[in-house]
Amino acid sequence: MTDHTNPSTVTADEAPGVIVVSGISAAGKSTVAQALAARLPRSVHVRGDAFRRMIVNGQAHMTAEAPPEAVAQLRLRHRLAAASADAYVEAGFTVVLQDILLGEHLTGITKMIKSRPLAVVVLTPAPEVVAQREKQRGKTGYGPDWQPEDLDKVLRDSTPRLGLWLDTSRQTADETVDEILERAWSEGAIT
Repeated sequence: MTDHTNPSTVTADEAPGVIVVSGISAAGKSTVAQALAARLPRSVHVRGDAFRRMIVNGQAHMTAEAPPEAVAQLRLRHRLAAASADAYVEAGFTVVLQDILLGEHLTGITKMIKSRPLAVVVLTPAPEVVAQREKQRGKTGYGPDWQPEDLDKVLRDSTPRLGLWLDTSRQTADETVDEILERAWSEGAIT
């Protein structure tokens, strides 16, 4: 029997921890994160975007040329998501934290989250697949000045290769969850 009070005897699949799921808008983060949380015992799905939506007045929107206030609000959103993840882990839940974390923000959130084990999974479907998924969903993450190819370039060129990067272009959500369950705690582990 595992002694959960002694971290040296706890394996990643037995102890509550955090799996961060990232990728560009319409990459499938919400769907995959929800399906992943549903397959874990005692689990929570923390949606980073929920903290943005809580702002009633004064919300600054992220754009390709984001104003300083938008970046400050994005960092606040990440701090709140990380703190929520840590609180749920402390209460014995495994957390799937899902958000768009590009560039320095991916590294930043791994430093903000104090709980371990911690794994990062970055969904990297091809931009044309993302564009097709964008057409099929009820919300829009892109506009005339910001297309999937642009955000994909930021992801691939400016984001550190932390964790497990998965090309999910030809996978169903369930197939992606299977792969995450099989590989995230080992190949996606952040120490």
